[in-house]
Amino acid sequence: MSFRIFALLGLFIVTIGLSIGGLKMHSSPVAAQTSERDLMFEGMGNHTRKISTKSEATQAYFDQALTWAFAFNHDEAIRSLMHAARQDPECPMTWWGIAYCEGPNYNSPITPERSKAAFYAIENAKSRIKNASDVERALIEALAKRYTFPAAANRQPLDQAYAAAMSKVWKAFPQDADVGTLYAESLMMLRPWELYTTDGEPVENTDKIVSTLESVLKLQPDHPGANHLYVHAMEPSRTPERALKAAHALDNLIPASGHLLHMPSHIYVRTGLWNEAIEQNVKALDADQKYLKLSPEQGMQYIYMIHNSHMLAYAAMMSGREKEAMSAARHMWEQTPDSVIAKIGPVFDRWMCSVYDVQKRFGRWDEIIAEPAPPATLPVTTAIWRAHRAVAFAAKKDFANAEIEYTAFRNARSAIPMAVLEMGGMDDRFLQVSDLFIRGEIALQKEKWDLATELLTDAATIESTLAYGEPPQWLQPIRHTLGAVYLATNQHAKAEQCYREDLEKWPNNGWSLLGLSKALKGLGKTKAADRAFANYEKHWSKADKPISTSCQCLELE
Repeated sequence: MSFRIFALLGLFIVTIGLSIGGLKMHSSPVAAQTSERDLMFEGMGNHTRKISTKSEATQAYFDQALTWAFAFNHDEAIRSLMHAARQDPECPMTWWGIAYCEGPNYNSPITPERSKAAFYAIENAKSRIKNASDVERALIEALAKRYTFPAAANRQPLDQAYAAAMSKVWKAFPQDADVGTLYAESLMMLRPWELYTTDGEPVENTDKIVSTLESVLKLQPDHPGANHLYVHAMEPSRTPERALKAAHALDNLIPASGHLLHMPSHIYVRTGLWNEAIEQNVKALDADQKYLKLSPEQGMQYIYMIHNSHMLAYAAMMSGREKEAMSAARHMWEQTPDSVIAKIGPVFDRWMCSVYDVQKRFGRWDEIIAEPAPPATLPVTTAIWRAHRAVAFAAKKDFANAEIEYTAFRNARSAIPMAVLEMGGMDDRFLQVSDLFIRGEIALQKEKWDLATELLTDAATIESTLAYGEPPQWLQPIRHTLGAVYLATNQHAKAEQCYREDLEKWPNNGWSLLGLSKALKGLGKTKAADRAFANYEKHWSKADKPISTSCQCLELE
C-alpha cells in the first residue's frame, strides 16, 4: 500500500464506529449482529487444529475461525467462534480465539472497546482452563498477558510480555506450526510495518521473525498464517524473492479469502511478475464479491477490498494493460458509497487518486482535464487532481493553464490538515514530489532541459525515501520521466543508469526495459540493446499496445 495500513485500519475502526468490542457474550457487536446464523464457507482450505471439545460443530467452526484469523478477517472469525462457543460453552479455545481476534493485529491497533471484549474473553478461557490440553493452557496463559481492564494507555509492555510468553510456548512446543506462527506474529506486532529501514535493512527481531516463519514452513509448507506473515516479513526487504515460494503457496490455498488471494501480489510486484500480480487480484475481487453476498455486514474487510483494486490498477499500469488499470481504478470509486467517502474519506484518500494516475500514465491528457473534481472530503485526492491537470495542460503546451493549475495545487496542498496526511500514513514529502514533478513537466515541455533534469532528479531522490508501501506511494516512477529527458537530450549513459536503477527496484517493468534498450542503442551497445528490447517485448506481451517512450509526456523516436 502507499502507506502503513496498520495506522489506516485502526483509524477506520475508530472513525466510523465499527469497533467490534463490547460485552454481550463478551464478544463484539459486529459479530453478535449475525452470530446466530449457521454459516460454513466453501473454499476455506484444509487447515485444522484439534482442540479440546467433543462437539464436531465446535471443532469445525473453530477451524474455520482460525483460517479466517490467519487471513486477517478477524470479524468473520469471531462470528464463527461465537457459534462454536454456543455448541460447546465449556471449550476454552473458543474463548481464547475470541480474545485473540479482538486484539491488535498487523494491520490494526486495538480500540478500548475491543480491549475490553478481549479481556473478558480471555477471562472466560481461563475459567475453563481445566478442560484445556497442555499446549492450550500455555496459549491461554500467554494471551492473558496481552490484556488488562481497564485498557492500558501504553500497550507496549503488554505486547512485549505476550511476545516473551509466546517465545516460551514455542520453545515448549517446537513442532506446533500454529504456535510458531503466533510467536512470529507477536514479534511482528512489536513493530508493525516497521521491520526494515527505508533502505531495506532489517531492524531488531526481524531476523528472528523470518527464521521462525521459515521453521514453521518446514513443518507445514501450506500453513495459511505462516505463508501470509512471511510475505509481509519479506516484502520490504532487499530480497523479496525469498518469499516467492510462500506467495505461490497462497495462490489458491484459501479461495474464499480475497485477502489471501491478493497477498501473493505483494511479492509478485517486487519481483517483476506483473501479470501474475494482476491475475491474483482479479481472483481476489471475484472472491470479495462472493463473500459479500454471504456476509454483507463488514468493517475492516471493506478497506482490504479497496486495496485489491488499487494493487490491480498499479500492476496493470506497470505492464501496459491500460483498460484493466482504468477498470480497477474506477472500481475503487464504484464500490465505495458516497456516504462512506463522506465519513472516512481521509483514511484512504491517497488511494483514490488512481484514476488520474492511470490517465497520466497512458497520456490521456484530455480525459484528465475533463475529469470532475473529487469530493471535498478527499483533500489529498483534490490536490493530486490539480497536479495532474497541471501536467496535462503542460503536455498540451497550454502553459497558462498549467501555471493556473499549479497554483491551485499549491493552494490545495497547503490546505490539507496535517492530521489528514497522518491518517494516510503520509507526510508532506509525498506532495513535495508532486510539486517538483509538475515544475519538471512544465520545464521539459518548454524544452528547458537542464531545469527539468534538476527538478526531476530532486523528485526522484525524495521518492526513494518515501515509506514502503504496496503499491508504492507514487504509481508512476519519476525515473520513467527523468530517463525520457536524458534520452531526449542524448545523455544515453545517464539514461542507462536511470533505467537500471528503476529496474532494480521494479524488475521487468516494460517502461524502463524499453527506455534501457533505447539508451543502450544510443551508446552503441547493440547486442545489449537487443536483449533489453526482447525482454521488453516478453513482459509487454499482454499490454494493450506497444509504446515508444517511458513517459507519454515525451515522445521519443
